[in-house]
Amino acid sequence: MPLSCRQERIISWHKQLAEVHMPQYAPNWLDVARELQSLAQTGLAFTTGYYDIQRYTRLMEIAAEIAAAHSDLPQEQLLDSFFCQAGYATPKIDVRGAVVREGKILLVQEKVDGRWCMPGGWADVGENPSAMVAREVLEESGFTVVPNKIVGVYDANRVGTPLEFYHAYKVVFLCEIISGSPRPSDETLAVDFFSFGGLPLLSSPRTDARHLLEVQEHLSDCSRPAAFD
Repeated sequence: MPLSCRQERIISWHKQLAEVHMPQYAPNWLDVARELQSLAQTGLAFTTGYYDIQRYTRLMEIAAEIAAAHSDLPQEQLLDSFFCQAGYATPKIDVRGAVVREGKILLVQEKVDGRWCMPGGWADVGENPSAMVAREVLEESGFTVVPNKIVGVYDANRVGTPLEFYHAYKVVFLCEIISGSPRPSDETLAVDFFSFGGLPLLSSPRTDARHLLEVQEHLSDCSRPAAFD
């Protein structure tokens, strides 16, 4: 199904946002804009009063104004994206598959920034977490895997640059290869295995050194509990 003009603008905005480099911890303006946007989104989801709708809509506009003033992103595109977020404001979920073969970690090269990460992506509605990460690994790398355990659950907005506007959690699964061969996808340029001591440049919003260190800890201790923030 072809994308609408509005959907294309939103996708383009997210790609631009991924290229906006920010400090490791969210600057004050980003915290304020996020909170205003989430309050407005939740308010609009539950209110029926005419004046309340006006007030929450204005809060959404202020959030877009703040974000636009501190980035190169057009205010109209920001506001369009904000209004596409419906219902109670809650973090998004990013899943990653940690696949290790002969002591080497499977990484894919992202088209967005040319850097490397564990295969994965945003969670889809209606799919079990284990099936979701297995599908993402297959689509991005060409390998069929079985998830065996959770390595960790992380606050994806607290580590690495750039930061996304929307709050997200990252869930890393330790997976075992069943079959397949390296095959890049529409989103990845290359697929390869790397030693933990010879890693390429990482796409830090997707995979960073902390995630890979925890993967190593789980490989050396099968009884290790899942890490969490």
